[in-house]
Amino acid sequence: MKLGLAVSTADALPSAFVVFRDELGRAVERSAALGYNGVELALLDAGQVDTPRLKERLRATGLDVPCISSGQVFAADRLYFTHPDAAVRQAAVQRIVGMIRLAAEFGAKVNTGRVRGVIHEGEAAAVAVERCLECLRACADVAEPLGVELIVEPVNRYEVNFVNNCAEGLELIHRCGRKCVRLMPDVFHMNIEDNSFRQSFEAGAPYISYVHVADSNRLAPGWGHLDFREIFSVLEDIGYDGWVTAEILPKPDPEAAAAQAARFLLPLIEEYSRRMATAR
Repeated sequence: MKLGLAVSTADALPSAFVVFRDELGRAVERSAALGYNGVELALLDAGQVDTPRLKERLRATGLDVPCISSGQVFAADRLYFTHPDAAVRQAAVQRIVGMIRLAAEFGAKVNTGRVRGVIHEGEAAAVAVERCLECLRACADVAEPLGVELIVEPVNRYEVNFVNNCAEGLELIHRCGRKCVRLMPDVFHMNIEDNSFRQSFEAGAPYISYVHVADSNRLAPGWGHLDFREIFSVLEDIGYDGWVTAEILPKPDPEAAAAQAARFLLPLIEEYSRRMATAR
């Protein structure tokens, strides 16, 4: 298991759930200094990344980019897969395709997140599902040959009204029918929407490709009331050995938040990894 941190460029939206807003090379260096294994890039557009420069910083620090997330595409530019306007849907697909091609450069996944969209007032949920599936499949047509996974993240009802819990995420994945489309549980959203961490992780186990963590208040783990020892126990039981990435608020300040998440999570990951190694 490896620990990641969500970061972004200096001009990221105030609403973006990232800790470091910085030149990406510096964000990599700051994360490495705290013991992280990688950084998730929260982007508005693939063009924000100077790929050769970032690769150089990754080589120098030994870090990886496990995932590229797209929440700002929805939040800033209002591009998403369920939009009634086909031109907007196509623009959303093209934005994600750009991120897929960038992800292929780093061996990363792409989190489609809120870009999947919402159910519009006056429209049936089935309409949203079909629009979303059409766009997801168009993205998968590009992602599959490149070996890039597209991950579906259930998001709580206070942010979107479409695909709020892991069961709904799994249903969308099954209907999509593409091997590269996988599930990304986020324990912050699960704490609001899912009846049980264990039930949801066990039901989704064959499809889980990536995990987000934040405490109950969206602060760094250890500063809320979630039982992370229980969560890691469930991950161990289902044999999950992928990335766990902190997507948290930069409070009380970015350095303190990033340091707390690493200080709290790294011992759990080390303990988990020892047990997994012994089990093998």
